[in-house]
Amino acid sequence: MSDQDPVDRLVDQWRRERPDLDDEGLDAMATIGRLGRLAAVAGPLVDRVFARHGLRTGEFDVLAALRRSGEPFVLTPSELARMMMLSAAAMTNRLDRLEAAGHVDRRLDPDNRRSILVSLTASGRALVDEVVTEHVRNERDLLSTLDRADRRALDDLLRRLLAGLEKPPGT
Repeated sequence: MSDQDPVDRLVDQWRRERPDLDDEGLDAMATIGRLGRLAAVAGPLVDRVFARHGLRTGEFDVLAALRRSGEPFVLTPSELARMMMLSAAAMTNRLDRLEAAGHVDRRLDPDNRRSILVSLTASGRALVDEVVTEHVRNERDLLSTLDRADRRALDDLLRRLLAGLEKPPGT
């Protein structure tokens, strides 16, 4: 078959060497393999947009979370860490870099002196607005081999798959 990809060839090798493996399992191996290859190929193509602006993906995620939160673009480090499923230490490192670059400010919460507030600076807002415009265009281009109906169908399938994988054990 001329339109075989490397994953097809890998699965065909398993079929040849281990005919006892069931087809449904090998089909699942192919799907998971393609998802892994997709992440490995697309990840760097997404990251390069952030790198052009002096950001790492995680730093963009912080700026984007603050921007999406709406005026006044302020969240606590704990809220940010929860949103991104990060440890407090990982969030602190990101905030340190962003603050040093002038993209966020940290200050004591006047209503709770034990808490810190992180706010997006004017330069941080300008940067994230510029980067997200390029990021959206880049991701659209990365998916340009699929028409809109195919992208929606793929998105629906991936949403269903993630919902099944992310549900708590025993539910």
